[in-house]
This record gives sequence, C-alpha cells and structure tokens, in this order.
Amino acid sequence: MSKKYKRYTITAALPYTNGPIHIGHLSGVYLPSDIYARYLRLNKKDVLFLCGSDEHGVPIKISAKKEGVHPQKIVDKYHNLIDKIFKDFGISFDIYYRTSDKLHHRTASDFFLKLLNKKILYKKESLQYYDEYEQQFLADRYIQGECPYCGNKEAYGDQCEKCGSTLSPKDLINPKSKLSGNSPILKKTTHWYLPLDKYQSTLKSWISKKKLEWRPNVFGQCNSWLNEGLKPRAVTRDLDWGVNLPIDKSKNKVLYVWFDAPIGYISATKKWAEKSNKDWEPYWKSSQTKLIHFIGKDNIVFHCIIFPVMLEAHGEFILPNNIPANEFLNLEGAKISTSRNWAVWLDKYLLDFKDMQDVLRYVLCITAPQTKDNDFTWKDFQIRNNSELVSIYGNFINRVVSLVNNYFGGIVPERGISISKNDKKSLNELNKLVLRIEEYIEKFKFKEAITELINIPRLGNKYLAEEEPWKEIKVNLIRTKTILNISLHICSVLAIVSEPFLPFTSEKLKSILGLKKTYWSDSKSVKILVEGSKISKSILLFRKIEDFEIKNQIDLLNKN
Repeated sequence: MSKKYKRYTITAALPYTNGPIHIGHLSGVYLPSDIYARYLRLNKKDVLFLCGSDEHGVPIKISAKKEGVHPQKIVDKYHNLIDKIFKDFGISFDIYYRTSDKLHHRTASDFFLKLLNKKILYKKESLQYYDEYEQQFLADRYIQGECPYCGNKEAYGDQCEKCGSTLSPKDLINPKSKLSGNSPILKKTTHWYLPLDKYQSTLKSWISKKKLEWRPNVFGQCNSWLNEGLKPRAVTRDLDWGVNLPIDKSKNKVLYVWFDAPIGYISATKKWAEKSNKDWEPYWKSSQTKLIHFIGKDNIVFHCIIFPVMLEAHGEFILPNNIPANEFLNLEGAKISTSRNWAVWLDKYLLDFKDMQDVLRYVLCITAPQTKDNDFTWKDFQIRNNSELVSIYGNFINRVVSLVNNYFGGIVPERGISISKNDKKSLNELNKLVLRIEEYIEKFKFKEAITELINIPRLGNKYLAEEEPWKEIKVNLIRTKTILNISLHICSVLAIVSEPFLPFTSEKLKSILGLKKTYWSDSKSVKILVEGSKISKSILLFRKIEDFEIKNQIDLLNKN
C-alpha cells in the first residue's frame, strides 16, 4: 500500500430520510466506499466506516405536513428502511447513525458554539423570501423562477439545472414558492454566517496540492467555485425541525442542514466509540489518520469547500485526504427521477432478484460514473450477468470444483515439484492481476479494479482450455493433479480478491473451498489451500437472467 497511516476514517454521504434509496445512490456513494473499507480491513488496517441518516431540513417538514404526522415519524420510517437496505446489500458500516439523536444535537451545538466563541461566526439581518400562505421562510430549492442567464422557467433559487449557473433566490425573474405556487414576499430575518471568503486563500492553497490525487471532476468543480469567489453563507435557518440554535431564545431557529449534517460524521464516531469502548478523537484529530469522504457530485461543494472550512475554523480536526466523488448514474438514457418514479429502488430489486445483490454490485461497479455521467440499462445488466458472471466466473468455479470432485473425491490434489512453462506463466499473470486490482483500489479506480477481477476467471478458463485435464487424466495422473491444484489456487485467489466487490459470492466460494479467515496478503501466497484437505460440491454462484425478467423491469419503468 502507499503512504502508511495508523487508521482510516471513511465516511459515506448521509442519505436523506424522506424516501428509500435507489441504484444511483448505491453506485455513486455506498458501493465504492464499501469496496474501499472492505479492502482496507482485508489488509488488517484500523478502519472506521461510518454513515447515518440525514434527518433534518425543509423537505422532511413538508412531507410530515402532507401526511399529517410529526417529522420524527417520517424519519423513523425511512431510517429503518434505509438501514435494512444497506444490510441487505452487504454495506459494511461500523455504525449507521442518525442526526435526530440527542448526541448529534449536542455535538452540532457545541461545534456552533466553538466557532461563535472564536468570533468566526457573525450575526446579520437580511431580507429573505417568505411564503405568506404557508407562513414560512423558503429554502432556496423551494423557490422557482426564470433563470436570468438562459431563460429556463424552472430554475431553482440556488442553481439553474439547464445552464448550470449558480444563483441566489433574488436573481430569479418572477419567483414562485414551490409550496403554494404564490409569489413570495421579502421579509426581514436574522441569521449567523460562516465567512467562507476569509478562508479563500487557505482553501485554494490546500486544494491546489490535491490536483494529482483528486479526480479531475472534483478538482475542476472546486476550482470553479474558488474562481467565482467564495461568499459568506448562513449557518442557521428559520424552521422548527432540526438542531435548535443553542443561543437564541426565539422559536423556529435551527442550524442549517448543510451545517449540521457533516458534523453527523463526528457524532457518529462518538456514538461508535461509546459502544465500542474506544477513544473517538484519534479518528478525527490525528495526523496519522487518513480521512476519506465518499460522495456524489451534488455534494462536492459541501465536502470540498464548506466542511473543510468548518474543520479548519474549529481548529482541532484533520482535513480530508481525498474526496472521490462520483458523477450521476442515469437510467435507460434518462436522469433518475424520484418524483416520476424513474428509478430502480433497492428494496424492490431484491423482491424480483432474490439473493442477487452481488449481480447488481458487479454491474454498478463496472459501469460506475467515476469521472462522467454513465447509464444503467436493464439489457446491459442482463448481458453482464449472463456473459460475465455466469459464463466466465461461475463457469470456471463449477468446472474446477466438479473436476476435483469427480477425479479425486473432492480432495485437494498435490502440486507437482516440476511445473510447466504455462503453469508458471499463468501463476505469474495471476499475481499481476492481483497487484493491478490492489493498485486500482488504492487510487479509487473501482471500475478498473473489477474489470481486472473478472480477468481472473478468464485466466482460469484459458488455463483449463489449454491444459485439458479431462484428457490428461487418461495418460498422466500426476500432471492432472498439478493442473487442478493450480486451478484451485486460482479459485482461492478469486475468492479472496472478490470479497470487497462481491462479498456474498466470496463467502459462498470460500465455503466451497473450505477457506476460513483470509486476508489480502493470502492472495499473493504460493499456495492457499492445504493439499489433502476436502472441498465441497459445486453450488450455483450465479443464475442466468431470462428475457422476460428484463422486459418486466422495462415495462414497470414505462408505466410511470
């Protein structure tokens, strides 16, 4: 591995609890972060992998109002659902937390007070849009109007999604409230502000050093923000759902959700430390800790600009080493839309494709939108499953395990002292594949890594085709034993290096081979399986997906 760190703190963006999660979320954030955390654990690293539900903000308040329930009921429902989905897909968080917890409220309040006492935050009165009918101030996303730059009639108060311009609500022509449809009025309110502009040069210097390490899309977006010039940003909100402002006696004043949510990583660490009888501080305050944020591109500004300023202003925390943000995943050529139900919901997926989590993990990883938007199609899902997982991966394992059971009663045969040039060549290529996978994971190139992973069973199938043990058994028993010993070795390496990507398949394969606890270093061993030990019968690792199943999914989408 590259630079040595004593510990690793890995955060995955907090999902917003006003609905379930879909393939775009899994592809963009939770799958890559899980792969990285699992890989580090396989390398015996001290890893803290954390996430939690983001449970505050206007959308939740509005959902609760529509349903006539308290916001806590909304977040409880989706927090439990999302937590279950993550477990079902093998996302190996050390803790899945929630921002409605009292410990988080205390942590966020203390963070605010620290910045206030250091005289970093300041108070300012301003005019903000207010919906008289709904009797509430409007978040930027709940104001819509005409973009002054491109004329888009449905631009939001913070951004025009058509031309990409950054906006403020007052830039919009003929603004309307998304809550009532009425024209909002400007009303005086007081908020506390974080002076991002005062950290412009510090931030620019820090980010400039990340050019070669960070993904170009992340570095480019950061530069764009910095070149526009940072402006002070309010850290409080006129709302009655969230972390109450710890200094103001007035009602309906909370910490802005973008301010309290990233602090949720720190409070989650505190909660984990309480349960694990550990000290939380080294995971956030030690220079020997590598901090990595996994996010989608819509969160780049918060994790690369705002949260680092918050940490720097506080003065006690380390800054992130890397922020490998993914771009967006589209679905069947169109942008995923939860409002139009143009999405593949993860809980619904498992109803139609029972016990096939690893198939979706595989396809989403190999088509990941790492540096540009990419497209998920059901046809590609079917082709990759049938032609790669079934025909290459599953086929290789089944052939080897069946041959060993048929010829040697499931006993791992001995590898001869004298091995052929092809044996050496195949084992050498296998080692190279493992090293390439390792290098790609450490550079957050998971798509490239899993492409090399499927090359391992490709190599195994090629080796079998060249050596033909089903013919060799008739003339040379010793040579047949060596061929199948090496084939089982390839299976064992595949079982180990599959674990970060395909944990359920890895577990099944290890069970077939009789492998117990393994580490990444075992994949580089000359021999993994003990000669003379017994393997099990072959089981189906992957099944073929039929045309009608894909048609059903496409029909389901087109009903929306």
